[in-house]
Amino acid sequence: MKAVAVEQRVSSADHLLTADQVNADLNYLRMKRLTDIIGSLIGLILLSPIFLIVAILIKIEDPKGPIFFKQIRIGKDETQFHMYKFRSMVSDAEERLKDLLALNEVSGAMFKMKEDPRITRIGKFIRKTSIDELPQLWNVLRGDMSLVGPRPPLLREVEEYTKYDKQRLLVTPGCAGLWQVSGRNNLGFNEMVELDLKYINERSLIYDIKIIIRTIMIMIIPNNAY
Repeated sequence: MKAVAVEQRVSSADHLLTADQVNADLNYLRMKRLTDIIGSLIGLILLSPIFLIVAILIKIEDPKGPIFFKQIRIGKDETQFHMYKFRSMVSDAEERLKDLLALNEVSGAMFKMKEDPRITRIGKFIRKTSIDELPQLWNVLRGDMSLVGPRPPLLREVEEYTKYDKQRLLVTPGCAGLWQVSGRNNLGFNEMVELDLKYINERSLIYDIKIIIRTIMIMIIPNNAY
């Protein structure tokens, strides 16, 4: 199966997507942006009680640490922006990362570790339910992100990208995506790229709505996210 996937990536390398191709449907892009604005506003208002509760729990566990975690991510056309999340790790998590890179449990330009010692107790819960991602609604309202799209990568990840991998950066990144609702922790980097490209090639408002519904279901019935 992996050999077939590698062959597909090699054979597709000469037929890369272009910005003109992925942005050709202007009506879809306008409706998507309108949906993002309305959806993020409604989400921020309705979920404000959850924001307050999570903020209190984070402060109770670690009074000196910040509530939100801000990190530079790479968005559409390789532009940089600050992505926001509820802090689910200890305050010096980034400094500790260099000591854990050798324990990475996924292939490719990503870092994932099931028993990451940097994760706090409340952090384990909000990660499992994806509640830690909710502050990204602010990024959606700002236009840095969309409700649905590929996961926004880190700069160090993009530095390892091939031209084939960079196709996923032709569109606005999202809070939810096909990879995220397809067993993200059981999939490697190459599988993530293939799912993102599948989404980019087939995306529509109906497709977006289906992914949003699946994402909400994951928040209600926690998956194995970490």
